[in-house]
Amino acid sequence: MNKVKLLHSKRVYTGKISIRKDEFILQDKKIQKEIVEHSPSVGLVPIIDYSNILLITQYRHPAKRTLLEIPAGKIEDGETKEQAARRELYEETGYAGTLSFLTKWYLAPSYDTELMYIFLVTNLKKMNYKQGKDDDENIKLKKLSLKTALKKCINGEIIDCKTVAALLAYQEYSKPVI
Repeated sequence: MNKVKLLHSKRVYTGKISIRKDEFILQDKKIQKEIVEHSPSVGLVPIIDYSNILLITQYRHPAKRTLLEIPAGKIEDGETKEQAARRELYEETGYAGTLSFLTKWYLAPSYDTELMYIFLVTNLKKMNYKQGKDDDENIKLKKLSLKTALKKCINGEIIDCKTVAALLAYQEYSKPVI
């Protein structure tokens, strides 16, 4: 394991995210790095049945396009990851369901602290739904077969990394054990 010695850390921006500049020693080299500090988050793979899933579309300004994605969002202060998963599922889809933890990963560990927890959601039930979305969310629901969604991942139609990884993880999880 690499020994790292932090020399200096300075916050250069604070808002919904924070940015800090770290200076550290790694393998006898002085390195400066800008780090995006982001709350942990949740991602959801809502399973309609074992061959169909529920995805969402929403406009993503940095990408300047509408993307097909799994429902996801940050864990708010004081929330558990399970509470955040239930809230995000409801806010983005209008559904509730049974959560099962699948995996976790860093979304962009070279510059971002965001750790995302991925849950499978089964036994989906449509709830009385009042839109609780963020101002920048223009979400539409999209039902797809897992096979179609995976093809879209491979051919570049689904280009959101959390969605590609979550669908591939679910595909592996759902394979029968031989």
